[in-house]
Amino acid sequence: MDTGKDFEEFARAQIPRLYRTAWLLCGDRHHAEDLVQETLAKMMSAWGRIDTPGAYARTALVRTFVSQRRRKSWGERPTEVLPEVAERVGDVELRVALQSALGELAPLDRAVLVLRFFEDRSVEQVALDLGKKTSAITTRTSRALERLRAVLGDGADQLIAL
Repeated sequence: MDTGKDFEEFARAQIPRLYRTAWLLCGDRHHAEDLVQETLAKMMSAWGRIDTPGAYARTALVRTFVSQRRRKSWGERPTEVLPEVAERVGDVELRVALQSALGELAPLDRAVLVLRFFEDRSVEQVALDLGKKTSAITTRTSRALERLRAVLGDGADQLIAL
């Protein structure tokens, strides 16, 4: 039994059905073709272990589609003309100063501030993520902000603009 030939026959027979499903999911011909190709590539690497190829193909196709949509880059679309971006005065300098100031904090303090204020997580969520008590996160947040303000000096007021 030639598994390579078996896979090729399966793929040729299933491409129209997989493409139709992919197109209905994506609504775009190019993304649908990419989705089918990625699905078949996954199947080819596992071909000898697959008992029900049709069901496996559909499951792999849908899971790959969902996984792609979760990526931050999914919504990006190429364009000929880049949109104008308003340039904020001092943005670059302020961001560099903030990054440098965060670098001077202890790793746990840095993690608490990033999770609380840049990821917009609650105290309870941060405590759960870091395996700490909520009171410890509240205290650490307060002290870390104090240190951050001391390092940034007058630049701390400009952080609101970020």
